[in-house]
Amino acid sequence: MSDGAAGIDGSAERARAIAAAGGLEAALAAGALPAIATMPLVEALVLGLLRQGVRKYLAVFGHGNTALGEVLRIYEAAGVTRTWQFRNEVAMAHAATQLAWQYGEQAAVVTSIGPGALQAFAGSLVAASNGVGVWHLYGDETTHGEGYNMQQVPRPGQGSFGALTGVMGRSYTLHTPAALREALRHGAATVGHPYKPGPFFLLLPINTQPAAVGVNLAALPGRHAAAPVACADDQTFAEAAALIAAHDRIVVKVGGGARRFADEVRTFVERTGAVAVLSPGSTGVLPDAHPQNLHVGGSKGSVSGNFAMEEATLLVAVGTRAVCQSDCSGIGYPKVGAVINLNGDLDDLTHYNRTVPIAGDIGANLALLIAALPQAGRWSAGKAAWLADCGEKKRQWGLLKLSRFAATAPIDPVWQRRVMTQPQAIRVVAGFAKEIGAAKLFDAGDVQANGFQIVEDDRPFDTFTESGASYMGYAVSALMAAAVADRPRYAVAFTGDGSFMMNPQILLDAVEHGLKAAIVLFDNRRMAAISGLQQAQYGAEYRTSDGVAVDYVRMASAFPGVLALHGGDAPQSLRAALETARGHGGLSLIHVPVYGGGDPVGGMGAYGSWNVGNWVARVEATYLRTAI
Repeated sequence: MSDGAAGIDGSAERARAIAAAGGLEAALAAGALPAIATMPLVEALVLGLLRQGVRKYLAVFGHGNTALGEVLRIYEAAGVTRTWQFRNEVAMAHAATQLAWQYGEQAAVVTSIGPGALQAFAGSLVAASNGVGVWHLYGDETTHGEGYNMQQVPRPGQGSFGALTGVMGRSYTLHTPAALREALRHGAATVGHPYKPGPFFLLLPINTQPAAVGVNLAALPGRHAAAPVACADDQTFAEAAALIAAHDRIVVKVGGGARRFADEVRTFVERTGAVAVLSPGSTGVLPDAHPQNLHVGGSKGSVSGNFAMEEATLLVAVGTRAVCQSDCSGIGYPKVGAVINLNGDLDDLTHYNRTVPIAGDIGANLALLIAALPQAGRWSAGKAAWLADCGEKKRQWGLLKLSRFAATAPIDPVWQRRVMTQPQAIRVVAGFAKEIGAAKLFDAGDVQANGFQIVEDDRPFDTFTESGASYMGYAVSALMAAAVADRPRYAVAFTGDGSFMMNPQILLDAVEHGLKAAIVLFDNRRMAAISGLQQAQYGAEYRTSDGVAVDYVRMASAFPGVLALHGGDAPQSLRAALETARGHGGLSLIHVPVYGGGDPVGGMGAYGSWNVGNWVARVEATYLRTAI
């Protein structure tokens, strides 16, 4: 019997000892486990991740991870870990990302070698783009050097997959089993980064997985929560306060990094007489009706948000990475001559010229900046005029929204009848979700673009819109996080027909794992976001629709346990379907035909600039003249 096999014989005993003691630390303290033991590398990895707080695994097993699968089987039987099997690695990566993003829980993504790992790697783009820490464990080619392994990157050379994954985040190949402790340190620093976490890729060569390794269990790295670090330079805050005093027209761009500091953002905005403009992912940081909340701004934006960006002279950037659609490809602030930037990431902190950078924890630094401001008093005449102008634009935006909600759409060319527009249907679903306290998850595309213009959140983390990578199929896949979470929250996925067909595996996984949630499928039989862009730029659509009529209700009904419903063509029928879905004990899918023609009432409109297509020359010429 090999050393690896001998190690597996002791795995069940170790797992039972950990379970009986109530955890790894307790087992070590009680002497139920020896401090130093020999075991298979993959068991040592499971124990190391246990010290990191990882007890959940989302997996697609294959020949590239059978050794890890066996250890997980043993540890689940003892009640130490749990594994959820999936049928698509992209969907699995999305679920793990949402679990960390929404619930703050860590799960490890487990795939085999080659195509499965590439699928999960593609899905990790969401975690990288949105700053979410996730462990990715992939099988990899053997270190023995016997020739090509099936499904490896098919080229001579060493560490090809490690080089690939290292582009997306930090990566480590366990070529040497004894390097596990160092690998876990790298992973903990990446997944648990206080300002900009991301995916960490741990590659497991097939032949080192079962290899016996001596492990000091007490020395396996634990998870450390770094205390907030604030800027220690009083002069920086004095300089920022002087800028705030010198400018009347101040816009605060609230990025996703500001969501945990809603109280500080609100206090800052109210103290300074500034207005807040939101990114798609930061709705709710200020209540929707707050007079200084100018709503979203950017390439899609809003009447009010984009007005504030275009007319402000001072920009206060809070937790934003200035993605192209958020700052109109760099030309969203034509009159801004100075910037105050609060961020923990140096690259994002110094994105703009003429910046007073305030590095460190956003909440701690906002508190210090507020303390550096004069005591609250009456705003200057200039600030009062600025707020009045912005308030008028907020009023205009509200009236435009109401007009879209009340509009009568023309006969739809696909459905050959009047159906709801996306603004009308999204408003019904978003309002229902708000009433019942459900989380809203938006898929990429036209549903997402209209959605972040329509939602009326009063607190952060009620809406998750994957605008970092705009990954089609994310929302429906991410619903699975609720089936894995310790304290799940009812969620509604807003998806289009194009996004849904990217990852329909949720219909199976939801039934298998007992997910209670709802999918609302807004069907216009096209990729309307791109169709609209083509029309706006070139006056014609091209290859963004199809002639295949899919019966999504019938499709979903093929999965026992999924409740498939027609949403109808009116708000009343859609509301009734939502209420029926809410009472269902599993996953529901509501199909809603929506208008997809060229009439402006079909969407909320676009108000900014974007460096794409035939707009490039104008945008780049404008960027050349920008001060920041």
